[in-house]
Amino acid sequence: MIGLLAVIAGSLIFVSVQPSLYRAFCEWTGLYDIDRAERLAESSLAARPVTLEFDANSHEGGLRFRPETASLVVKTGDIVHVTYRIENTRNTTVIGQAVPSYGPQHAGGYVKKLDCFCFKQQTFAPHEVREMPVVFVLDKKLPDDVNTVTLSYTFFEVPAGSVRASAKPAEDRM
Repeated sequence: MIGLLAVIAGSLIFVSVQPSLYRAFCEWTGLYDIDRAERLAESSLAARPVTLEFDANSHEGGLRFRPETASLVVKTGDIVHVTYRIENTRNTTVIGQAVPSYGPQHAGGYVKKLDCFCFKQQTFAPHEVREMPVVFVLDKKLPDDVNTVTLSYTFFEVPAGSVRASAKPAEDRM
């Protein structure tokens, strides 16, 4: 009986401290940091205009991949939302992963992504068309000599044998 009461008391204590433990874990790892965008946007540095250029490439050619916007002018510290469009031109399911690159290369350290399709592998059903967002902040600490930043993605197909999860059409994933 005493053991059972100890288990119940321990469970109640664990449940009561769990939110604090979860919050501490998220702060430590940076997961679900909803205040990150505001902290990046806040700075004593003045915002300045920067031209952003967007590019997209597909390594194997079975995916038609392009940005919806070729370029735009933003201010450093602003939250930027852009969309890339991808179409699977094949009659088979394609699984891939986008890899970003930046021009100039050192500018990549000043692009703080908040949400990106490049964070995980993507599965495309035959002939599926999808619009995928990228949300980021261009850090106000971007060097003054950088007036144009190019964000480029290359989509690489993942070999079929290296994927653990089964491919599902988009309507099944929703």
